[in-house]
Amino acid sequence: MSRSVRTRPEGSGRGLSEAYDTALLDLDGVVYAGGNAIAHAVDSLATARDGGMRLAYVTNNALRTPDTVAAHLTELGIATDAGDVITSAQAVARLIAEQVPSGARVLVIGGEGLRVALRERGLEPVESAEDDPAAVVQGFGGPDLPWGRFAEACYAVARGVPWFASNTDLTIPGARGIAPGNGAAVEVVRIATGAEPQVAGKPLPPMHRETILRTGAQRPLVVGDRLDTDIEGAFNGEVDSLLVLTGVTDGATLLAAPPQHRPTYVDADLRGLLTGQPEVTGDADGGFRCGGWTASAGAERLELTGDGGALDGLRALCAAAWTAGGEQGCGLDSGKALARLGL
Repeated sequence: MSRSVRTRPEGSGRGLSEAYDTALLDLDGVVYAGGNAIAHAVDSLATARDGGMRLAYVTNNALRTPDTVAAHLTELGIATDAGDVITSAQAVARLIAEQVPSGARVLVIGGEGLRVALRERGLEPVESAEDDPAAVVQGFGGPDLPWGRFAEACYAVARGVPWFASNTDLTIPGARGIAPGNGAAVEVVRIATGAEPQVAGKPLPPMHRETILRTGAQRPLVVGDRLDTDIEGAFNGEVDSLLVLTGVTDGATLLAAPPQHRPTYVDADLRGLLTGQPEVTGDADGGFRCGGWTASAGAERLELTGDGGALDGLRALCAAAWTAGGEQGCGLDSGKALARLGL
């Protein structure tokens, strides 16, 4: 199905929490980092919820159970039930259950979140390739996952056992910086076996399906910090998205984004849920305007003139870059323009 190519962030005359019925919120890099709440997250989410927006927490991290995630969010001051949490472990467990008999054994390479999700689907988690598994599932196991677990996966996959992965995020943000994610662990098994897993998590359809089935959202807004999971997942699900700049995505990466990685809206943090979004006006000939800024694409670099808030300047630059990039990512130098914005 063909889709129009997004060439600028959209505006909204209403607060996003009024325009959409459900926020599908990523966790790491959006709500918290390293276990600590990100600035403005707690108050913004409480205000959005009190105004009638449903909050659902959608994470590719398969390590923790929904109960554990809900308890953590509640401790941070965000009252949450386990039913408000959707994980890639749940999505991959459903995917496996559709392909193996009820009660089948599944070799688990990961944490308790995977085991709980498999049992929810009537499957039996096992620990060894010698347990005659019908499938292998791999999810984030945390920094203490033993190296030998990868060997168990390799033994089973090499014998032809179907291999599934909760997600393939290469990195995960934490309090001390960016650490290897489940995608890095999946690469270990892929390199050793030459096999390819079936993947459930964002940005792929099984995760979006799991989210909609569990939330019943009619007008969902995906909220995330990653272009290649959150925003691409929204693109694949044909729903709108809000990128917040509290995680892994920086200004240069956003400006260079190909169409499937271009969010509907851009904001600094979760306060963006509560406000309208300014409109970007203009065109490639006269420049793109937002707030007091005008952005255009030169022969070698993006140009920015004027003055105003940094986010308005970034939105104008997005329009110039995405228009110039068309159906590809924009390759123009954005360093000087972003430096003007302090980004």
